[in-house]
Amino acid sequence: MAPAKKIVFKTKHELAVELAKYTANLSSKFCKERGIFTVVLSGGDLISWLWKLLEPPYADSIEWSKWYIFWVDERVCGWDDADSNYKLAYDGFLSKVPIPAENIYAIDKGLGAEGNAELAAERYEECLKEKVNKNIIRTYKSSGFPQFDLQLLGMGPDGHMASLFPGHDQINEKVKWVTFITDSPKPPPKRITFTLPVINCASYNVMAVCDKEQAHSVAAALTHTKDVPAGRLTADVEVVWFLDQAAASKLKGWCSVL
Repeated sequence: MAPAKKIVFKTKHELAVELAKYTANLSSKFCKERGIFTVVLSGGDLISWLWKLLEPPYADSIEWSKWYIFWVDERVCGWDDADSNYKLAYDGFLSKVPIPAENIYAIDKGLGAEGNAELAAERYEECLKEKVNKNIIRTYKSSGFPQFDLQLLGMGPDGHMASLFPGHDQINEKVKWVTFITDSPKPPPKRITFTLPVINCASYNVMAVCDKEQAHSVAAALTHTKDVPAGRLTADVEVVWFLDQAAASKLKGWCSVL
């Protein structure tokens, strides 16, 4: 598995510029090689940093019809709920690009609205397995876990990623592809989430983090000085941390991108 790289940007604008370039380059690579680009989104601020993809040269050059969208985690709620990661992504990004609706795989709408976290996790895992059987999602070497092309991730101030939180057992799940939590320390309490093996089997993982409230956990994750879930992030080919100066302020020896 790949060791973590880090890139520090002076501003969020510069981070967004590079994030768009990085994503577009991988889109071109996988669309050319496979005719498919599987992208995993997260919630939080990540969606707001994808705005450069909505502008030239990317908006008109990316082969959007070949994108397939999944979520690394989701709040167990309706699609139109203010807490929904799907709604966040749809309003801020997906509604503005021509990705076919049938290529977008959100949490089961009915189970989300009902608040059935356990069954929603089971159903989402079934969805992933169906896409593996149709050769939309690849599988990782001998393990059989799904291997996504690119995951765009974020991290909370406590070092959680996806809905894998410090001190909770979901981080230790080694068999399931998707699990659930009903007592999340960050509201809302009910969520589904990819497990750590699935996250780490991705070809490329980008962890994008901004603002000073994340700085201590960024340093902890990248130096492994305490047990934070984001510190266990890796990838098959490359894992890159995109940081602004505030988020990187507790790190030593970093260089800004001009």
